[in-house]
Parts: sequence; C-alpha cells; structure tokens
Amino acid sequence: MLILTKSVLSLMIGFLFSVIIGLVLIPLLKKINFGQRISEYVKERHRKKEGTPTMGGLIFIIPTVLAIVYLVVTDRLNLTYNLVIVLAVFILYACLGFLDDFLSVKRGKNEGLTIAQKFLGQVIIALVFFFIYMKYDGNTHFTISTLGIDFDMGWFYGVYILLLLVGFSNAVNLTDGLDGLAGGLSAVAFVAYALIALITGVEDMGIFCFVLVGSLLGFLMFNSYPARVFMGDTGSLALGAVLATVAILTRREVTLFVVGFVFCLETLSDIIQIFWYKKTKKRVFLMAPLHHHFEKKGFEEPDIVKAFWLVGMICALAGIYFAVWI
Repeated sequence: MLILTKSVLSLMIGFLFSVIIGLVLIPLLKKINFGQRISEYVKERHRKKEGTPTMGGLIFIIPTVLAIVYLVVTDRLNLTYNLVIVLAVFILYACLGFLDDFLSVKRGKNEGLTIAQKFLGQVIIALVFFFIYMKYDGNTHFTISTLGIDFDMGWFYGVYILLLLVGFSNAVNLTDGLDGLAGGLSAVAFVAYALIALITGVEDMGIFCFVLVGSLLGFLMFNSYPARVFMGDTGSLALGAVLATVAILTRREVTLFVVGFVFCLETLSDIIQIFWYKKTKKRVFLMAPLHHHFEKKGFEEPDIVKAFWLVGMICALAGIYFAVWI
C-alpha cells in the first residue's frame, strides 16, 4: 500500500508541477519568439504550425527534476545511485537538445546542430554514463532469462549502452513529428517501465518513471492536437535517452525493444527509406518516418496519433508480460 501511495503521489506532483510550468513557460516562449520553423518537406499540411513555441520539453524536464528533489528532501524517496545517474543523463541530453533548438531558432530555419555534432554529443554523454556505471555498478551481464541467455560482455557492454542511448534518443526524436505523438508514446512506455521496476523491486526507478509520466501528462495538455507548444529536441533527445537508461538500470534492456516498438518502427522506416532511395532512386514510403507516410495517404493527424498510441499501449502490455512473467 505504501508503494502505491508513493506512486500516486509522484504522478500527481509531476502533473501539477508540469501544468504550472507550462502556464508560465509558453507565454514566455511566445514573448521571446522561440517559435518552431517547419521543414519544407512537410510544409503543405503543417504550415499553420509555423511559429508554435518550441523547447516545450522543459515543461516536463524541469518539473521531473524538481519533483524528485522534493521527494528526496521530504524523505519520501532515497537519493540512490540510480536516481543520480538517470537524472544526469536526463539533464545532459536535454541540454544537448536545448542547444540544437536554440541554434535552430536563432538561425530562423529548421537547422540547429549538424548531424555529426549532435551524434558526437550523444556519444560523449553515453560514454560518461558507461564509465560511471562501471565504477558504481559494474554489472556487464547480458541476460535474457526466457531463453536461458546470460553471459558477461565485459567492456563491450559500453558499446551496448552507447547503442541504446544514442539509438533511442534519435528514435524518439524521429517520432516527434505530430502533435502529442512522441509525448503520448513516451508516457505509455514509462508507465510500463514504472510497473516493471516496482514489480522487480527497483523502487527508485519506478518512482522516477511515475513522476515523469505525471509531467508528460501535464505536457500533453499543451502538446496534444492542436499543439500550443512543441517539445523540440530539448524534450525528445532527453526522453529517448532516459528511457534507455531506465531499461539498463532495471536490467530489462531487451524489453525496451518491445515497449518501444513504435519508436523502433519509426526509425526502421527512415533507415529503409534512405537505404532504398540511395540504391534504386525509388521510395518505399511516400515519406518517412512512418507517421508522415500515413499523412501523405490522407489520414488526419489526430487519427494517426491515436492509432500509434493504441499500438504503443499493446506493446507496453506485451513488454510488461515479457519482462516480469515470462
């Protein structure tokens, strides 16, 4: 009962903090003209979104950090190694995304950091995480109990961590193309990991996830169709990286590919499109990532988002079952 009370309290605090931050931050972003520049490739259906405030990821990043600090200071949550490292990854990837958004706004076009600069930043943060992980945890076993797989990867576990953090930060970033899409899918994924963490006894990660879910629900009040604010790279890079971090710290990394299946599908559609076009000069999809393909097919934005959310929920349930009961 105590853990249930903590979970509900965490979700409520995250939500309330997020709504308050959103009400303050959105008018401020409008006042300083921090509006999103829409890519020319999708402009015909997104023209009306031009100028919508970006960097909205701060609406769930700041409240999550403040809520965790509040819970620790009031002795409702112990400050553990897991919490420190997950907050560090969350904040560092958010800073990288913030820099990208800031440069994009200042240049007046949908271009911030170069792909190489962004990738380098992601890799550096992932390496920092790995060295801290090795110092204070050091568990480098790759385990899939269902299949009886358990072997020590040693320092190659660092490559594994790098691929997860960089891969999923980019995956959520690619998915963030429709109002409420990445935010809603992320909320569903973190609910799944919150339950997985609590069931498997990793309480600190469970509480962190519930705080973040509450903050994301508050953010969705402003980001669902029609969006009053976009999360930007500030939010999307941080969400993907911290989702991978939670998976690593709960020792449920493989489950990430089940819970985050929609993110993987979006990324795969983009990779297939690029590879096939370079090879044949033809396109597999009308436009990539996948959500834009459905837009080109004539589906309405809210319908696409709801369909993707539904698939995400089914995958989250499958992921919980895979992680806990199989």
